[in-house]
Amino acid sequence: MPDRELNIALERESEIPLYRQLITQIRAQINGGDLPAGTRLPASRALATELGLSRISVVNAYNELRAAGYLSAHAGRGTFVARERDAPEARQQLPPAPATRQRASSIREMMRLARKKSLIDFSGGAPPSDFFPVRYLQDAINQVIERDGADALAYEAPEGYPPLRGAVRDYVRVIGINCRVEDVLITGGAQQAIDLVLQSLMRDGDTLLTADPTYLGIIDIAEARRVHIHGIPIDEDGIRIDALENAIDQLRPRLIYVMPSYQNPTGHLMPLHRRRQLVRLAARHRIPILEDEVYREFRYDGDELPPLKALDESGVVIHTNAFTKVLLPGIRIGYLVADGPYYQRLARVKQAADISTPGLNQRAIHLLLERGVLAKQLERNRLELRRRRVAALAAAQRYLPAGSQWKAPGGGLFLWVELPAVGPSAAETFIAAIARDVAFAIGALFYTGEGGRQAMRLNFGIHKPETIEEGFRRIGAVHAALVADYGDVQRRAVL
Repeated sequence: MPDRELNIALERESEIPLYRQLITQIRAQINGGDLPAGTRLPASRALATELGLSRISVVNAYNELRAAGYLSAHAGRGTFVARERDAPEARQQLPPAPATRQRASSIREMMRLARKKSLIDFSGGAPPSDFFPVRYLQDAINQVIERDGADALAYEAPEGYPPLRGAVRDYVRVIGINCRVEDVLITGGAQQAIDLVLQSLMRDGDTLLTADPTYLGIIDIAEARRVHIHGIPIDEDGIRIDALENAIDQLRPRLIYVMPSYQNPTGHLMPLHRRRQLVRLAARHRIPILEDEVYREFRYDGDELPPLKALDESGVVIHTNAFTKVLLPGIRIGYLVADGPYYQRLARVKQAADISTPGLNQRAIHLLLERGVLAKQLERNRLELRRRRVAALAAAQRYLPAGSQWKAPGGGLFLWVELPAVGPSAAETFIAAIARDVAFAIGALFYTGEGGRQAMRLNFGIHKPETIEEGFRRIGAVHAALVADYGDVQRRAVL
């Protein structure tokens, strides 16, 4: 079958990357029967010239459609619409998702390309595995089993191992949270803690307010629990109180989710005055705040600020943190601190969810806390992460495109970068970067709506300085090549 002319209409002002629009339109024409099986598509170079795109954008679009089963390629013959038996029929039967979630799903599919061992990968959200105190954990587990025997392997109380709850109470008291053991609930990491709060306090169709951009996990949980999530604009101090108050008046939310300390993905630190404003606003409207402080301990500069829970005189703040980032991600031990009625509802849902968090893990973490391993790890990690932050900032200045913007983070693991407004998007840069064995997190993934087209999140904490240097160099080189490619396309269009 000869080449079929494609009816493609690209919206160049859209937040959706051009290659993403190309994928969507080709897929729609295949599903609608306009491009029957066996149809040969135009060569990538010819289609790029026709549409005024860079060739790599068309190549990437064709490659993704091939991976999804829509196209097939034959050496020396070209690219064809796949036979119907190869097409993803199950996908065609699904009802269309909202545009925002379709975009997020597409970006997730792209992010799977980063799962190559050869990559310099800046896309993750955790510290490097060489930070984990494996030897201390092995000793702790052995001692717990010798000391407690089979009790260490039995069910714990749904609320958690009592000595660990006591240790958490003592730990949060140091940072200003005045609570009792009875206010502490042990969870399977902070992710389960967040999910428990949504299950306990929200119903289908309720509205949750959060910063935009925000932590990807809260977007996932809200979607799974059929909760409407609404993003609030941010500034350099975090979520904007004026915009938040307007949204409260209009949307009547049931929960506010924030990450005050070194937010994922932006790295912002909410200053004390805004923390006070936020708590007062929530108390006045009687809306609970879920405060996620998993990056709190990664502080490099400035004074330590009190968590929102320490400023809470009305009991509206639910505080969560975990030992996953600072000690052992795979052990999955976190906690919630909540008052009275909130706590009772959380405990009931927790018991129904998993009966109890694994007792051996809880007891081992408690022993590590008693031995001071957490304090030792934090000091070691901070020193090394400061060194890696210095390397990341220097490499960003040296290699990232002129006109890019970022702010030196005072803590956390991430550098949030806005690429120049004119030029390749973060998604297009990502696709090309994979071919150069480097990856990052695409900023649009962290937005509840449309946004983040030019943003990327780089986890500088996961690599040593020399690897950071090389990885940033590759990203800069990839972006420069895309810019040059765009220039070639524009010159050919003029000619």
